[in-house]
Amino acid sequence: MNRENQPSGPDAQDKSVNRLIDAKSPYLLQHAHNPLDWYPWGPEAFEKARAEDKPVLLSIGYSTCHWCHVMAHESFEDPETAALLNEVFVPVKVDREERPDIDNVYMSVCQMLTGNGGWPLTIFLTPDKKPFFAATYIPRENRFGRTGLKEIALRVKSLWNSKRGQVLESADRIVASLQEAPDEDAGGAPDQSILKTAFEQFAERFDAEHGGFGPAPKFPTPHNFLFLLRYWNRTGERRALDMVERTLSAMRLGGVFDQVGYGFHRYSTDRRWLVPHFEKMLYDQALLAMAYTEAFQATKKEQYAQTVGEIFTYLLRDLASPDGGFFSAEDADSEGEEGKFHVWTWDEVHEVLDPEEAAFAVDVFNLQKEGNFTEEATGRRTGASILHRTRTDSEIAAKWNSPEAEVRALVETVQSKLFAARQQRVRPHRDEKILTDWNGLTIAALAKAARVLHEPAYAEAGAAAAHFILDRLRDPDRRLLHSYCNGEAQVRAQLSDYTFLTWGLLELYETTFEVRHLQEALNLTVEMLDNFWDEDAGGLFMTAEDAEPLLVRPKQAYDGAVPSGNSVAALNLIRLARITGNASFEDRADRIVRAFSGTVAKFPSAFTQLLTAVDFGSGPSFEVVLAGDPEAADTKAMLGALRSMYLPRKVVLLRPDGEKTPRIDRLAPFTQNQTSIGGRAAAYVCRGFACETPTTDPAEMLRMLDVKID
Repeated sequence: MNRENQPSGPDAQDKSVNRLIDAKSPYLLQHAHNPLDWYPWGPEAFEKARAEDKPVLLSIGYSTCHWCHVMAHESFEDPETAALLNEVFVPVKVDREERPDIDNVYMSVCQMLTGNGGWPLTIFLTPDKKPFFAATYIPRENRFGRTGLKEIALRVKSLWNSKRGQVLESADRIVASLQEAPDEDAGGAPDQSILKTAFEQFAERFDAEHGGFGPAPKFPTPHNFLFLLRYWNRTGERRALDMVERTLSAMRLGGVFDQVGYGFHRYSTDRRWLVPHFEKMLYDQALLAMAYTEAFQATKKEQYAQTVGEIFTYLLRDLASPDGGFFSAEDADSEGEEGKFHVWTWDEVHEVLDPEEAAFAVDVFNLQKEGNFTEEATGRRTGASILHRTRTDSEIAAKWNSPEAEVRALVETVQSKLFAARQQRVRPHRDEKILTDWNGLTIAALAKAARVLHEPAYAEAGAAAAHFILDRLRDPDRRLLHSYCNGEAQVRAQLSDYTFLTWGLLELYETTFEVRHLQEALNLTVEMLDNFWDEDAGGLFMTAEDAEPLLVRPKQAYDGAVPSGNSVAALNLIRLARITGNASFEDRADRIVRAFSGTVAKFPSAFTQLLTAVDFGSGPSFEVVLAGDPEAADTKAMLGALRSMYLPRKVVLLRPDGEKTPRIDRLAPFTQNQTSIGGRAAAYVCRGFACETPTTDPAEMLRMLDVKID
């Protein structure tokens, strides 16, 4: 099956290449055969704009973005439109996943000017990179009240030639507003009341009928579930757990989950989680796997563990690179149609399955002869169905009067046959960039699931990805890099690369207790603080101090589709402080939280990852050191007892017997005198900066951790 990056137009290979042909980004390569004279972001493009006295058309997107494809097919591949754009502009393409710093700056402009944002992002710039127009998707021709790109280009040409002063003045005002807008609003240290406020905001927006929050479209935003689970754990507030369970169950049964090949699509276009936007992103798989893992740990409900296994079946099968890292995404489109790979007609299902299986599939997966899939853009029914479920295995067993094990086996048979048939279809494009930050999230998810679900293969996959990133994504000075594609690493790492990878390494340490993972996490943290820390106001900038200067140097804590770098850094620093005994890390975490506390207080439910750091820092929290032979049954019993419980505010270290000077002693000197007792594994439990008498009894250890044992 051909997985190589291809130009996006049907006859694109017949066109001459432009300057994107030497790019590594799959998104840029998709446009390398456009008749539009694209430049990559860099000095050459802006020098040309100055020399030819032209404005710049900056187009930002990513390779699996549906509306990016639409705009490309409609305008950038059209020779007449391309000729006009080449005449008026110097066109510049940016992959927002490869250069999130550029995307962040100009997305802020779009949101400031239009009140919304998204991709494709279309910005017009002066040759000195100052924006004077912003939009997202623009149709080629005027349509339903929307001005077309061709007409806009003609207007810009006229303004640029006849009213240049007004254009430049507008650009200066936009830049001034951007630079004056506060990146953060510092306040006092938040207390636990802010956690309650965030919970209440979720409760107000919760859709009790379908799960999720607010109206359509619905995005998963898994760190919201991680926060709500912690709030339930802290307070016993049952509604917080109910919101998580209702939503996770609805998502798994809905069309937003790939019922045949597994893995989650990007979001649901409707309230019911039925009609997805079909692209699949690596970060969604990682974050959702963490949410389902923690839900299983908190509730012991097997359906959540099963979903974790299904996510990783997809991830390890379809997004794993042969070298150990993980690819970024799969497209929503194939053969020019969104969802074509994933939907099924009545006839297709009956051709693949025997009559009894087909009747079962029709009932279980809600197949309709007329179809249930309507295109997002047109609302037109296509005759195809999105497979989805409205009942659990036990509910199906009751209806069919069959044992649940038989029902589950038949579901698996149907899925297997449909999957084999679907493999013969033309697959969606896969973006084969390997991004440090998204791989960090994936490493964290794999490591967490490995210890909770007792699946060592997940930890092995996470460790292989960590080795790949740490070995291959380095510059000659050993500084971390952001992106790897087609055998080459490039783009200096940004804040999220450091924080997400550190998160993954910390989870790997607590799963494997291999000290090298902890050492790498410490190395990255020191490098991050040296290069990203804001000495004046606290917090961390998105880019390093020696990065390419942009209009502003972003610094933010908002937790959007993925958590922010500052939010993850705050929790990493608290965990490192507790693991190593180095209180200066916790001081930095406190300064991060304080730097954004005023902003967070205005709408705390938009900062749930940062609130997990507040939750941990507020306590009660625990440090647990296990001392014993890692391979001995008593040590494993201690570990098993710890890992069976949902204890989100803890760190765990292992000090192994049998080593004259265990490596952990160098990184966590306070463990030096913590040894096994009488040859038996011992647990040293500290809570709230006070330590209990060590114990060799797993039940007593859990009592020290406030676990109620029936």
